Amino acid sequence: MPSKSVLEAKKKIVEELTGKLKSQSGVFVNFSGISVNEDTEMRVKLREANVEYSVIKNTLMRFAIKNVGFDELDSILNGTTSLAVSNEDPIAPARIIKEYSDKFNDYFEIKAGFMDGKVLSADEVNALASIPALPVLQAQLLGTMLAPIASLAVVLKAAAEKGGASADAPADATAEAPAEVAAEAPAPEAPAEAPAE
Repeated sequence: MPSKSVLEAKKKIVEELTGKLKSQSGVFVNFSGISVNEDTEMRVKLREANVEYSVIKNTLMRFAIKNVGFDELDSILNGTTSLAVSNEDPIAPARIIKEYSDKFNDYFEIKAGFMDGKVLSADEVNALASIPALPVLQAQLLGTMLAPIASLAVVLKAAAEKGGASADAPADATAEAPAEVAAEAPAPEAPAEAPAE
């Protein structure tokens, strides 16, 4: 029978795993056969994206999934299991793990995932992974918001050029143009005198 300190340590791990399942998004992975170099490369990329990645004991994870009501995950907790979770970007674990799953598909497999208190199948995790990163989404949104303003500027420029004034011409040149035109215009002829009666 395990000692009291070992039981306390395991209880603490289960509490931590329960907290991760409640508050973060994550992906469960079967990583059997991955080399040390491949694992190191992947961990560096995950760390850069602020994704926590760790190997988990299936027996301890079983207690955690029961605590949060993810009982359907019990069937995936066999063999080697690791977990990638993130608090910052909910898509990051799925996106990065999918990249490496495609790269090492013979021995690195997505088992399942979770997000916002919902269990995701491997197919749903793969679909989620196709969503661009948050900075890319923000740039796309900004581009969409600025597009009407840019179009309006083009239309106004075209309208100004069609009206005779170049939109690129300096303000002074357009202001002096009417005076120059008036100076070059022929003087009006004096009206003919009416015949004397």
